[in-house]
Amino acid sequence: MAPPIALPETFAHAVAGLRSVTPRAEIVLEEVGAPQRLAPYAFALSATVLRDDDEVADGRLILLHDPAGHDAWQGTLRLVTYVTADLEVDLAADPLLPGVGWTWLTDALEAHEADYRAAGGTVTQTVSTRFGDLAGPPAAGDVEIRASWTPLGDDLGAHLSAWCALLASTAGLPPPGVTALTDRRPAGAA
Repeated sequence: MAPPIALPETFAHAVAGLRSVTPRAEIVLEEVGAPQRLAPYAFALSATVLRDDDEVADGRLILLHDPAGHDAWQGTLRLVTYVTADLEVDLAADPLLPGVGWTWLTDALEAHEADYRAAGGTVTQTVSTRFGDLAGPPAAGDVEIRASWTPLGDDLGAHLSAWCALLASTAGLPPPGVTALTDRRPAGAA
């Protein structure tokens, strides 16, 4: 049996910070295999967001660590994310959606005091309509957020909490402790 590989202290501490966070009940986290060619050390989580037992969003968060540093990262750690959610067509077609989607990330980082630098990414909105042999449900929409940023420090608990807030915003979940109002008119009521 090979001896365990010693991980750099910075990376081990960063992973421990990610593992320390318990997300809200609607977000299910799972450790998954991380890409091995992006950095000498990597760790990844996937997330599924549920609303009334339906999957409404999912995502992946990858922690990269290069002890030698990386000029584009402006540091030795980098967080990379991909988040996607289904949306109603009118929301997916809104020209303001990309700007709003980006602020979901930056506002979440600021609200959780997750200090960062060198953030960049894209927000993509899509509306799809099926035709011919693929005809079926009405048009569908979605939003996709791809982003990366360099955390300042190696305690990443706040960054995972911010990422969970991004997932919740993308999925349209109400803030914790707030119950969404639904139409509960009695049967036959107008």
